[in-house]
Amino acid sequence: MSVARRIPALLALLLLGAHFLRFGHLVLVGLCLLLLVPLFVARPSAQTGVRWVLVLAAGLWGWTVAQEVHQRLVLGEPWIRLVAILSAVIAFTLWAAWLLRARPLA
Repeated sequence: MSVARRIPALLALLLLGAHFLRFGHLVLVGLCLLLLVPLFVARPSAQTGVRWVLVLAAGLWGWTVAQEVHQRLVLGEPWIRLVAILSAVIAFTLWAAWLLRARPLA
């Protein structure tokens, strides 16, 4: 697998780590940084693990969208831009996971 197919996963994990850092979850930040190592291991099983973490991360982003939208609706604040931005983050994370599949389609 080429390095170029791993870069989106690297960025998605760094983005997830930044999300955890925002809330002070340093153990989860360390886990995100630790998950960068298997990206550059030649074993497909290592990258499969990262792929599933990214799928779970997309679910976490979805949960974050629901929580933040609820909070903004209660406070009467705008929420559409939040949904647009975090939907793009979810799509990017899922795309990064898709790129880590074992065999390319083409």
